This record gives sequence, structure tokens and C-alpha cells, in this order.
Amino acid sequence: MPKTIVIDARAHMLGRLASVVAKQILSGYQIVIVRSEEISISGGLVRQKMKYERFLRKKHNTNPTRAGVWHYRAPSRIFWRTVRGMVPHKTPRGAAALERLKCFEGVPPPYDKVKRLVVPDALQVLRLQHGHRFCKLGQLAQSVGWKHQDAVAELEAKRKTKATAFYQAKKKSLALKAKAAAQVA
Repeated sequence: MPKTIVIDARAHMLGRLASVVAKQILSGYQIVIVRSEEISISGGLVRQKMKYERFLRKKHNTNPTRAGVWHYRAPSRIFWRTVRGMVPHKTPRGAAALERLKCFEGVPPPYDKVKRLVVPDALQVLRLQHGHRFCKLGQLAQSVGWKHQDAVAELEAKRKTKATAFYQAKKKSLALKAKAAAQVA
């Protein structure tokens, strides 16, 4: 199968991105989702928070300290669970497919130097009508108990400053190469 595909999830619609990812991991691709806290959900934050809190109240009859319905708070795990709902995860094929999916908040070091792709079918700017309400998965996660948004934002700011410095140096080097090529020719 081909190499790992890294998808930058910023400004993608949750369900549309999840459906594309589910299809690809079932087909055998290795998919890595970065910046999952920037995924968009249609509908305002208050409405989405009410829906998620309704989900958080789900329990079952066995010992709740030992087993139960697991409610993830991190945006990467919320996205992972959305994809899991679109995959036959109780079969060996589906379980193997879910092993091929990795989700992260921010852009961690192995993937910050890799080309990141987008999914045009899932982009918010193309799919959500202008003026309709939406919220970010990171906002929703923070409102239901995720505690690491500040840490992720700080690490992302550091990564962006490094990336800007690298890009400026690369641009300068390309300009010098073009100038040298023009003088030689």
C-alpha cells in the first residue's frame, strides 16, 4: 500500500471528513489526522454541547468503575470515535482498519515536516452554507472537560514560528539560486 497520508483537518466538516477517512482506511491506506481540534461541526456550540452532554449521561448496568461506556473528551478521540462508527469495528477487517488511523491535536514532530493534504469534499468553505452556525471540535471538547487546549495552542505557536523561519530561509535560498541561474545563462 502507499505511504502514510497526512491530512490537515483544519476547517473540515466532522462527518464528511470522517466518512472519507473511514472509506480510505478500509481500503488499506494509512491515514494520520493532525490539528483535530480545528475540525468544524455544523450547528452552534450550545446545541452541540447539549447533544454531547446527552451522550455523556449514557451508562449501563454493570459495575461502572470497571466497565462502561467510554466518553472521550479529547478532540482526536472524538474524531476517532466518529470514524469508528462508520467502520465495522467488531470484525477483524474493521479492527485492522482502525489500527491504520492515527489522530492528533496540533501537528506533532514526526508530521510537521511532511506535506499535509486536505479533503476538498469535506472543506467547510465548500460544504457549509454562508451564514450558518458552526463550532470547532476543540471548543466543544474544552466545554465538556478537555483540559489541554492551552498547551496545544502554545505548542502550535512554537511550531508556526519555526515553520515561518524555515520558509523565509527557503525563499531566500531559492531567490539566490534563481539570481545565480540568471547570471550564468
